[in-house]
Amino acid sequence: MRFERREQIPPALAVLTPLIAVAISLALAGGLIALAGAPVLTAFGKIITGAFGSKLAVTETLARTAPLILTGLAAAVAFRARLWNIGAEGQLYLGAIAVAAASAHLFGGLPGFVQIPLLFITGALAGMILLLIPLWLRLRFQVDEVVTTLLLNFVAVLFVSMLIDTVLKDPLAFGWPQSVPVAPEAELPRIIPRSRLHIGLLVAVVLAFIVHFLQSRTAFGLQSRAAGLNPSGAAFAGVPLGRTLVLVAMLSGGLAGLAGAVEVMGITSYVTTELSPGYGYSGIVVAMLAGLNPLGVVLAALFTAVMFVGADAMSRSLAVPSYIADVTVALSLLTMLVAIFFTQYRIRR
Repeated sequence: MRFERREQIPPALAVLTPLIAVAISLALAGGLIALAGAPVLTAFGKIITGAFGSKLAVTETLARTAPLILTGLAAAVAFRARLWNIGAEGQLYLGAIAVAAASAHLFGGLPGFVQIPLLFITGALAGMILLLIPLWLRLRFQVDEVVTTLLLNFVAVLFVSMLIDTVLKDPLAFGWPQSVPVAPEAELPRIIPRSRLHIGLLVAVVLAFIVHFLQSRTAFGLQSRAAGLNPSGAAFAGVPLGRTLVLVAMLSGGLAGLAGAVEVMGITSYVTTELSPGYGYSGIVVAMLAGLNPLGVVLAALFTAVMFVGADAMSRSLAVPSYIADVTVALSLLTMLVAIFFTQYRIRR
């Protein structure tokens, strides 16, 4: 028996791959739920009800989908060009703290229709800068960006912690470690009144279509795909690898930084070290479940948000640990990696 690389991936197999991966991960998670002593079908029903069973549940699920779309796009864009950005979590935090600082001390007096776009740009620039550092180390010294981007996550979170305990500490927080809040004009408008669902979701979906267009209809998209498929061949064909990777890093880091901006401006209004429940790391799972397809990222982010929100409801109802959601998302990544392997290779005698 041997593995033989497929010359062409069947379209039906490419579509079924993420569905099969999700189904297997849910089956494995069902086994864990059974071990916890809860009825499996009832538990899955509670997850669906917890995510879509009421207006509050639906809006909460969609609100969590927005940052997952952005971090998923950040990972998908980078991975497509073989730039292994594992640092979306740190880029998210840096984008968030940059927005809080800029709104409080730079753009605070501006009206909302001016301030909100400026803060989006500020958050994106902060994320870009954090990713350009490991890219420079890779291009200049051949340092593996997997290590540098991962370690910079901890550096970024500690840097944010220092700022919210010192120069950006909210004097009205009664000693609680949080940043100064963004100006009221900078808060994102709500799609549904008296809910946490804001226009950041629409921004994320529009960006998914823009990224899809960039990757499928522009020279930049062709060059980034070529750099990912075969860097040596792309360089021989005249693709400027260094410039292409810089543009990819700017787009990827900018999307992750924008996720932090959206979370602060749309949900919390201030920054704490618990701002993200792991959106940056979950974005990697989202990107892989989507097969690095920007439009697929939207559906994969929705699935991940459903698991996170629904698992909380299931935990309260059945006394099952809510960490089942984290396990299910992690299993989805593992099963997706195996599924991707079998889409690219077939077994031969």
